[in-house]
Amino acid sequence: MILVHLAQGFEEVEAITVVDILRRVDLSAYFVSVTGDKSVKGAHGITVEADYLFEDIDYEKCEMIVLPGGLPGAYNLRDHGGLCRKIALFAEMKKPLAAICAAPLILGSLGILAGRRATIYPGMEDELKGAEAIDFPVVRDNNIITSQGPGTAMKFAVAIVKYFKGDKAGEELSDGLLL
Repeated sequence: MILVHLAQGFEEVEAITVVDILRRVDLSAYFVSVTGDKSVKGAHGITVEADYLFEDIDYEKCEMIVLPGGLPGAYNLRDHGGLCRKIALFAEMKKPLAAICAAPLILGSLGILAGRRATIYPGMEDELKGAEAIDFPVVRDNNIITSQGPGTAMKFAVAIVKYFKGDKAGEELSDGLLL
């Protein structure tokens, strides 16, 4: 189960693209609201109905935590203590984490990126705390995938597919999407 976390002000393109692409290749991807309400309003006024509430998730069954960006969405995710504890535990256990746009700042604030390569929305590189900032659409450093923003959302999702299903599956998906 791959969980895409939603907070008020999330970037809609990033969240929806990831779930759509992962489901196309039969990966179980779901929206999780950290707001206490399944209806979550994005940064551009689009409301998405989450599949689950944070409180109802058994993170032992979670294979990857995905953090969409958008502002103030990324800050709202960062300020959710329960989610940050789960992210820190995933990092400690070397379980996969993925963050796009402004959301890598969450990983940076938790010290998870120190000594790693990562990317973030251009101009926010200082938020990567200890990482080598790479100006590239998608960067994978072992179990951590980061990406730059809405325009890189499909490549970000394909990188997640490659993580779980291998390069060949990701390339076939990319070809089918005309990416």
